[in-house]
Amino acid sequence: MATSEVANGNHLSGTKGKTITCKAAVAHGPGEPFVVEQILVQPPQKMEVRIKILYTSICHTDLSGWKGECEPQRAYPRIFGHEASGIVESVGEGVNDMKENDKVVLIFNGECGECKCCMCKKTNMCEKSGVDPMKKLMCDGTSRFSSIDGKPIFHFLNTSTFTEYTVVNSACAVKLNTEDNLSLKKLTLLSCGVSTGIGAAWNNANVHAGSSVAIFGLGAVGLAVAEGARARGASKIIGVDINPDKFNNTAETMGITEFINPKDEEKPVYEIIREMTDGGVDYSFECTGNLNVLRDSFLSVHEGWGLTVLLGIHGSPKLLPIHPMELFDGRRIEGSVFGGFKGKSQLPNLATECMKGAIKLDNFITHELPFDEINQAFNLLIAGKSLRCVLTL
Repeated sequence: MATSEVANGNHLSGTKGKTITCKAAVAHGPGEPFVVEQILVQPPQKMEVRIKILYTSICHTDLSGWKGECEPQRAYPRIFGHEASGIVESVGEGVNDMKENDKVVLIFNGECGECKCCMCKKTNMCEKSGVDPMKKLMCDGTSRFSSIDGKPIFHFLNTSTFTEYTVVNSACAVKLNTEDNLSLKKLTLLSCGVSTGIGAAWNNANVHAGSSVAIFGLGAVGLAVAEGARARGASKIIGVDINPDKFNNTAETMGITEFINPKDEEKPVYEIIREMTDGGVDYSFECTGNLNVLRDSFLSVHEGWGLTVLLGIHGSPKLLPIHPMELFDGRRIEGSVFGGFKGKSQLPNLATECMKGAIKLDNFITHELPFDEINQAFNLLIAGKSLRCVLTL
């Protein structure tokens, strides 16, 4: 990495076109504590953006990636993190939809706006910048990060947000029309979990007023589904989780009307839900990444029209726990990535709705810590004590 022109990342002015020295939380091995250290961040190349991160939050996907649970996806040293908001420091050649000092949120599932998928209204996939857990470098096959002595540091999920500065493809940065940083802190949550849950309810299921919903797993994504279903007027929203601490006032505020803890029941959960709803719910959402839970979720929807939306991340290689003939009963199942939202074109509208109060983002932020305490933030998530812990840089 060329370092003839190096700028201190503490000052935005004078950094354009230079390699920035800044602080990052680097993972050097599976499950090893993050090391907050000085790194080098190259300038953005063609169709890239360099961003000063103001806020970043921690998702279970960061946790599983940091632990190296999927061995083929392992790459260290690495800068994890994929939920963040910040300010554009500089843009590379060809970037016309953003400029310096624009406020943005980052998205792991980009939208280039040009490929066949981006041009299709039926999908939010992107052939150029879509989510790829195996990807660890920029599109040109190199990294924009390195240690102070010049050794490459790998990227993560198109974003890498556990750093004061990051470089992303312009397809993975969404400009927002917000003037204050307080709003930007809340909108950080739209980078992944909250958008995924709300979008699953709005875009994939299209939950309607008066409908019934069952949500398996009441983490941030599951509660975002509940919030989305509440906003759409669902009359019954059943929350299923084995952690009794999840059954609290916050969950009720987000729309959960009834709770089931499978550990307290003798019958299978799907049987209980069918009895509660006269045959099954209209929509169910699996947010755990557990195949047994997925089957319960599928069997809890009503014959003839019930839809199950799969949101949990499942390890490979595993197959759906469903016999093909069961689909003839009229139950359906589909997966959802980023809630079906096309990030660049649709997320600004969601941000506007959130700022109007249609979605209560404040309830998702259970903890706030300084960036240097990132290891403590991970401990809170592991212990099941936080929905979203926002780190301030």
